Amino acid sequence: MARALTLARQAAESGEVPVGAVLVLDDRIVGEGFNHPIGLHDPTAHAEILALRDAGARLGAYRLPGSTMFVTLEPCPMCVGAMIHARVERVVFAASDPKTGACGGAMSLHQDTTHNHRIAVEGGLEAESASAMLRGFFRARRGT
Repeated sequence: MARALTLARQAAESGEVPVGAVLVLDDRIVGEGFNHPIGLHDPTAHAEILALRDAGARLGAYRLPGSTMFVTLEPCPMCVGAMIHARVERVVFAASDPKTGACGGAMSLHQDTTHNHRIAVEGGLEAESASAMLRGFFRARRGT
């Protein structure tokens, strides 16, 4: 999660919402990314999607069984859907997202019984650090 928090800071420095993600397989980082939809002009350029793309390119595979995604904010439905298709085994997130989180916040897409793959989820790792970064970012944007 430490590397994901570093990536989240990079996102904030770029004017993006501070979210970072790292994909780990066999105890090594195989993919990483930080939010970049504004700079890339791409609404799908969430940290998790970029980490999945990075891992796919590095490993030459689109399925990533046995992998764990570490992310500083609870993933949205798009990102959970991509992780289901990639067969990510586990997601560990820091801050919960009660508005759009799809791992128990607003919904529980990761355990939807209509999918042929389920993702184990653990939340709260470094939650205060990630939450403080997000709060600070949005306060600065609002000028409060």
